[in-house]
Amino acid sequence: MALRSGRYHNLKHHKDAADQKRAAAWAKMGVLISSAVQLGGGVRPEDNPRLRLAITRARAVQMSSEAIERAIKKGAGGGEEGNYEEVRYEGFGPGGVAIIVEALTDNRNRTASEVRAAFSRHGGALGETNSVSYQFDRVGVVQYAPEVASADAMLEAAIEAGASDCQSSEAGHEIICDPEELAAVRDALEARFGPPSEARLGWRPQATVPVDDERAPELLKLIEQLDDNEDVQRVVANFEVSDAVLARLGG
Repeated sequence: MALRSGRYHNLKHHKDAADQKRAAAWAKMGVLISSAVQLGGGVRPEDNPRLRLAITRARAVQMSSEAIERAIKKGAGGGEEGNYEEVRYEGFGPGGVAIIVEALTDNRNRTASEVRAAFSRHGGALGETNSVSYQFDRVGVVQYAPEVASADAMLEAAIEAGASDCQSSEAGHEIICDPEELAAVRDALEARFGPPSEARLGWRPQATVPVDDERAPELLKLIEQLDDNEDVQRVVANFEVSDAVLARLGG
């Protein structure tokens, strides 16, 4: 059956969008893997836990083995284009929402300029270091896919491993622990369920700021633009948007 031209255009548009999204995810994972080689020490995943987790995340977005290998070689090769460092930016979004942006970059000036421009474009303001992080708790985070275990089984294992919290949903299991206990909790859970999809230090807001439907669109655009930046690895914010507002904005 032949497709009508309009439907073909829509299908092509969706395919192009999916390809762009995949390319962006691969680029971000490439940075993560290259930096893991440098910051974690070594090109062997079995000897470099940071690299092992980076590869796990890369495979979760279906990054090819060839692309993973190129990223490893880039990190091992060094040079100006491969010297990555971790940087953190803090600022305020519309409605006074506190935002933390974690990035891996080989060019501080470029990344800072792009992050600052995103805040300015969407009604926010980039602040100084520690200007908002006091509103968050530093925690260890271990994540598993939902099919790995039932909510009850994961909760029981998390408690036995020394975690302080475990939240399970259709998206997966998120185990929270003290930052100093991250390695021990990760190892205990890995022994039972296999490698996690992610294990890292994270931020947990102490309280959330309700955002109304007037400010929500601009705030979500800001977070989306930050998250789309190749250097940005994670964006954390302390906002709360109602289901009704999300429904009006298309989910």
